[in-house]
Amino acid sequence: MPEPTRRRSLLVLAICCMSLLIVSLDNTILNVALPSMQRELHASVSGLQWTIDAYTLVLASLLMLAGSTADRIGRKRVFMAGLVVFSLGSLLCSLAPNLESLVAFRMVQAVGGSMLNPVAMSIITNTFTDARERARAIGVWGAVVGISMAAGPLVGGLLVESVGWRSIFWVNLPVGLAAILLTLRFIPESRAPKPRRPDPVGQVLVIALFGSLTYTIIEAPHAGPATLVPFAVVALAALVGLLRYEPRRPEPLIDLRFFHSAPFSGATVIAVTAFAALGGFLFVSTLYLQNVRGLDALHAGLWMLPMALPTFLCAPLSGRLVGTRGPRLPLLIAGCAMTTSAVLFAAFEAETSNVTLCVGYVLFGIGFGFVNAPITNTAVSGMPRAQAGVAAAVASTSRQLGQTLGVAVVGAVLASGIGSSPYRDAFVAAARPGWWILVACGLAVLALGALTTGRWGRRTAERTAERLESAEVREAAGISA
Repeated sequence: MPEPTRRRSLLVLAICCMSLLIVSLDNTILNVALPSMQRELHASVSGLQWTIDAYTLVLASLLMLAGSTADRIGRKRVFMAGLVVFSLGSLLCSLAPNLESLVAFRMVQAVGGSMLNPVAMSIITNTFTDARERARAIGVWGAVVGISMAAGPLVGGLLVESVGWRSIFWVNLPVGLAAILLTLRFIPESRAPKPRRPDPVGQVLVIALFGSLTYTIIEAPHAGPATLVPFAVVALAALVGLLRYEPRRPEPLIDLRFFHSAPFSGATVIAVTAFAALGGFLFVSTLYLQNVRGLDALHAGLWMLPMALPTFLCAPLSGRLVGTRGPRLPLLIAGCAMTTSAVLFAAFEAETSNVTLCVGYVLFGIGFGFVNAPITNTAVSGMPRAQAGVAAAVASTSRQLGQTLGVAVVGAVLASGIGSSPYRDAFVAAARPGWWILVACGLAVLALGALTTGRWGRRTAERTAERLESAEVREAAGISA
């Protein structure tokens, strides 16, 4: 396939970013709408957790399958299917008659979403082959997350206040339709040179691990040991099964050899911790602003802008820094900013003062703006291009798993702390352990960013890439023989 012109490459990037926009916008808009959903659907804290986590859980479970399937049968084909299913799921969510239906339709959305982000990143990686151009493209990709964070609370607040929470899902329909038409016209088809075979056992183990672990965490404040222990056992058994089964597969769903690269492993853990912090931060902040401070959805969205705007502004700067100086500096800035923000809330009750609340939001926005581009770049840059879909899917899976765990853990801590106490009076004290969890997440980003992006990390990445390429050559020779 000939190299695309720069103009066409930028158009491909824009189309791929449209898919990221609707997926990211869906999460930020939904957070603003949670209190309205809670009142209309009579949902508990755990019900709100499932509204978010049903989506991110299915995404996390299917992203690697979507990435490898796209490498095998065609990235454009899978990307198109994802746009159609996601748009259909959005329509169904807007018609949901109760909480159970909404959770189910969110899962339909997630099936479509799983075919979008990792596949789009794989398309971008194969379109922008120059390392600096790819880093800049990924910076633009990260800026779209900032756009969604900036626009989501405002758009969501306006829609919730003027039309109702169901209208937040209508936003996806025109964007999804436009993306479908543009994809048909401009996105070139591409596949991996050597298609990967399906791994149904590995896929089932991943679903069992993520699903049972999330259920155990969310339901821990309400369910007894007799209910939780079987799910915890299933999660442990699935983890052990993955670690023992996947290395024996010639083409596993999760290629554990990737994790021999320190930067790739570091990027994976950083993605989990950073997005766990994001999920917990948005969940607690939304409930606090509307249910404790008594703000409506629009004014709560305006209060989120001090976090959203720095994310939007810092993401492209982070991409340029990654392209010129590598991922180390952006990760250190991200870790410091996110840790400081969480400490303000955990130790100084920043939410109780307008000034400290705003400062905490700004710092978190700066940190999150800097963290996304180095995660993606580090995850895919050390891998062979033929494995771009799988590597990008692992990075995307880590993000969604992190957000799932963040909402599950912080929400469970919040629900346990509130108990039967009056909601407004108990909220700040109940949220404090959750803020300390976010402090730990920020410190993990800082420590891993410093540890895995130096010379030692680069050497492990080079050795891993060489081993993977050598293994591919040997496997191809064995097949041809």
